[in-house]
Amino acid sequence: MQKPKHQYFRERLMAWFAQSHRPLPWKGEKDPYLIWLSEIILQQTRVAQGLPYFERFRKQYPTVQQLADAPQDEVMKLWEGLGYYSRARNLHAAAQYIAGELDGRFPDTYEGIRQLKGVGPYTAAAIASFAFGLPHAVLDGNVFRVLSRFFAIETPVDTVAGKKAFAALAQELLDTSQPGPYNQAIMDFGATLCTPQSPACPACPLRSACKALGEDKVGALPIKSKKIKKRQRFFHYLVIGHQGNTLLNKRTGKDIWQNLYEFPLLELPHPSRNESEIRNSTLWRQLLSGQEAAISRVSPPYQQLLTHQKIMASFWEVSLPAEAPLNSGQFLAVNQKNLSTFAFPKIISQYLNQAQLTLF
Repeated sequence: MQKPKHQYFRERLMAWFAQSHRPLPWKGEKDPYLIWLSEIILQQTRVAQGLPYFERFRKQYPTVQQLADAPQDEVMKLWEGLGYYSRARNLHAAAQYIAGELDGRFPDTYEGIRQLKGVGPYTAAAIASFAFGLPHAVLDGNVFRVLSRFFAIETPVDTVAGKKAFAALAQELLDTSQPGPYNQAIMDFGATLCTPQSPACPACPLRSACKALGEDKVGALPIKSKKIKKRQRFFHYLVIGHQGNTLLNKRTGKDIWQNLYEFPLLELPHPSRNESEIRNSTLWRQLLSGQEAAISRVSPPYQQLLTHQKIMASFWEVSLPAEAPLNSGQFLAVNQKNLSTFAFPKIISQYLNQAQLTLF
């Protein structure tokens, strides 16, 4: 037997969605590849920001096979500016898995979709319900917020107990006769009406039964127990100019920005405008020892906020005489005209877009 409040929630939500859904290009789409593509792009990303990237990827790689066949550097370049670059690497790896191990057939079960690299419970539920009509409820930030407010749930959403309780409630509320539209409805509702700041409570179709509204708790919900303390890092880049060329390095390992390109990097535990500190570094000696290198400009600091880190970057523009050799070492010598073909972290792209490089 259905609980009256559950039925009220479901019916009012779906009636609202029928009149107010957002017209987005992936809505109503049944191709699981394109649905998967849209969901990966929208992870940690606002729709307005993700939409042009979806269109770009759909045009460049209309099938999973074409994405699988693309060079990773090309995929990373197309993703440039969207952030959270592990999504692009996982997207490419999953496409290769589908093309190679699954003969190009997109998995059609929740469990099979979960096997794709970079796909968690939420993304799998979204794809399963949108593409295949499978009864799996989505649980993202929008859903946490809507449910915590409507039912006035004060269990922190970022705890194991909280996630388990909200997942069970979301599944109870799911309209199993139309799981895809229902999942889209609750996400749209959270994104456009029951927003984090200044929710539109007077226009809310659920307001007469919203417990948080009745108890004046809307602004306090949902509750999170943890506050992430960001690690602060100070990057000092050597932008070396020599006969129209500069040096780049491809980031590897398990640190941030894996497989993106950057200038030779000196990381210090503090900000610095001290030229002697830079000149005495191992990096400077490795690349510029014995050279008549001149620091022509130091950029103002650039900042980029990541989930767990705050990056402050300064760019030290260094010029070499034409007759001096360029000791590239393990770095890649690149002509300035070709810089636009490389995928850079956002903070470097901002610098390149704003700086007028005159040292080359």
